Amino acid sequence: MERLLQKHKRERKLTTLVENYTVYNSAYSELNIFETHQAAEKVSLTFDYPVLASMLTGKKVMHLEDMTSFDFFPGESVVIPSGKKMLIDFPEATRESPTQCLALTIDPSKINEVVDSFNEMTIIDLQENGNWNLGENSFHLDNHKGIQQLVDRLVYTFTEDHSSKDIFIDGIIKELIIRLLQSKARNSLLESTENFLSDHRIAYAIGYIKAHLTENISIDKLVDKACMSKSHFFKIFKNTLGISPIDYITCERIKLSKKLIKSTNHQISEIAYLSGFNNPSYFNKKFKEYELITPGEFKHILSTKSRIIH
Repeated sequence: MERLLQKHKRERKLTTLVENYTVYNSAYSELNIFETHQAAEKVSLTFDYPVLASMLTGKKVMHLEDMTSFDFFPGESVVIPSGKKMLIDFPEATRESPTQCLALTIDPSKINEVVDSFNEMTIIDLQENGNWNLGENSFHLDNHKGIQQLVDRLVYTFTEDHSSKDIFIDGIIKELIIRLLQSKARNSLLESTENFLSDHRIAYAIGYIKAHLTENISIDKLVDKACMSKSHFFKIFKNTLGISPIDYITCERIKLSKKLIKSTNHQISEIAYLSGFNNPSYFNKKFKEYELITPGEFKHILSTKSRIIH
């Protein structure tokens, strides 16, 4: 990201030390890059359009009227409906290490267009779909790899000032909205499964996975729970959540294994079985694929941090 911001830094004008911002425009969206160079509290900010705010450097404390206050770090984003007031603290901002954040506002008509397309992609039958939308409430998320890459591309494309900028941004924003909808659907279905069990068949499958995560889970059983054909089940699951059923099961088992490494003294091979993996070697392979380090390296990092604290 530092490299992507070089052109912005060369050309932007610094007129205030608190929430100095530079605006880049496209046909139906606007990118604001905010920089704060001194500590400040309760700075108020409101946007007329829905906004995706994504941290670039430093730390903020966000106070939103429909959420509990939270620390906001690089690699995280928050989606905020239009007209919602934000109060922001900048506890660590300095001239040498400014806090930087981008705010992408998008015309609601474009959001509605993509939302309608997404809901068509996720229809199970004519009587059943998620009716997903970005909604009237804010939501806070970690930028997974796909979203982070799109944020990086937006910064580059807005600041590049290419003659075809609007065409490029159109494609990026459509993908970004879909990934945000998938993230919201995934969080809703995974964290509040019970609320969807009566009217969403993917929730039945997720409920089964959660209840039997450490057991052998057959795809045929999930298809049976969802009362769908295998091909339709795979299509709707991936369109809705942005991840295949198999990858979702693996991801949840990796999450469980990390909790066990943190909270127990079991050997890595034991944790593999306790997390639902049938083979420690396969567990090691998938853990490194998802976390970029081995389970042993993860355990070592935790133990090193623990020794430093004590």
